[in-house]
Amino acid sequence: MQTDVAILPVDFLTIGHVCLDVVPGGFVIGGAAAYTASVAKVMGFRVGIVTSAAEVDGWGDDLAGIAIHTVNSAATTVFENVYTPSGRIQTIHAVAGDLTVSHIPSIWTRTPVVFIGPIANEVDSALIEYFSNSLVGVGPQGWMRRWDERGHVYKVGWESAEVTLPKAAVTFLSREDLPNSQLIENYSRLAKILVITDGPKGCDVFTQGETRHFPAPAVTAVDSTGAGDIFATAYLLRLYQTNGDFWAAAEFANQVAARSVTCRGLPDKMIAIRDFVDEHFNRTGDTVHQA
Repeated sequence: MQTDVAILPVDFLTIGHVCLDVVPGGFVIGGAAAYTASVAKVMGFRVGIVTSAAEVDGWGDDLAGIAIHTVNSAATTVFENVYTPSGRIQTIHAVAGDLTVSHIPSIWTRTPVVFIGPIANEVDSALIEYFSNSLVGVGPQGWMRRWDERGHVYKVGWESAEVTLPKAAVTFLSREDLPNSQLIENYSRLAKILVITDGPKGCDVFTQGETRHFPAPAVTAVDSTGAGDIFATAYLLRLYQTNGDFWAAAEFANQVAARSVTCRGLPDKMIAIRDFVDEHFNRTGDTVHQA
């Protein structure tokens, strides 16, 4: 096991593979862990990542200032995404190691806010029981992915949904993740808070028997990569900072995600988000940065 930095307490912990995405001419950093950690850092939190990757893969400046606890693996997870008029075709070329309770540094089990974000069915769903005193958000997309011998990714049902949903503070899903939309009704009954995102249409929040729709701001989209993870982080952290205002968190997260899609690449997306955070909260006099 490799620890890239000294293990110190953090305010926000994200668990899942930091991956490499194939792009023309090479690779860029990707994965829910990378995007969620980066947004939390922009919002002023001390951030940690638990991930698995090949020892030779360093994340360079993209994740500077973020504590990364890496479980060494023979490979780093690699995805290739091809966008067509009928939807995304996704191929997985390599997969890093699984992540279990044994890989979580003990000092991080008391982290106030935790996000569990598998991308390749790599995170043990039992991890959610390890953070009994944390506000835990779950992005189950990676638990709903499998792939054939050629690496072609396809959707499956969420096998641990009935166990995991009631234990998460917030569960985030996009409509395109769901094998069928009828699952929303079932999941909303099990979840404390269920947030369904729908790209430029915004999101629906289901909680305490009530449902509200929040339209997204109209923007010119350049790159939607990571938007769901960015939304989830903004929602979860704003929920934490407002002591549970699940409607205000949705409005804030919509704004943050909308800003992110106007830019291409992780660094530029974070610049846009930082500008929004500073602009919005300077104007309102509210506070978003963690003390």
